[in-house]
Amino acid sequence: MLHVLAAQNPGELQAGLKTVGAGIVYGGAAIGPGIGIGLVVGNAITAMARQPEAAGMVRTTMFLGIAFTEALALFGFVLTFLLK
Repeated sequence: MLHVLAAQNPGELQAGLKTVGAGIVYGGAAIGPGIGIGLVVGNAITAMARQPEAAGMVRTTMFLGIAFTEALALFGFVLTFLLK
């Protein structure tokens, strides 16, 4: 394995590790919002099933929660490109 690393051009390993790190950062940044959106939608469906007359207000609040949670995923996406 060491002979393969020794045959590389200077800086080539560092560029590859940066790319791997960027993928890990975005993967980690996507896990949290994915779980958050699942919880928001699941609880909204439960609330609408229990109180159908409040469905409009619950739906509006659900979409706001989804938008704020999705903003976290976008921050992770931007951070991925900043690391590269």
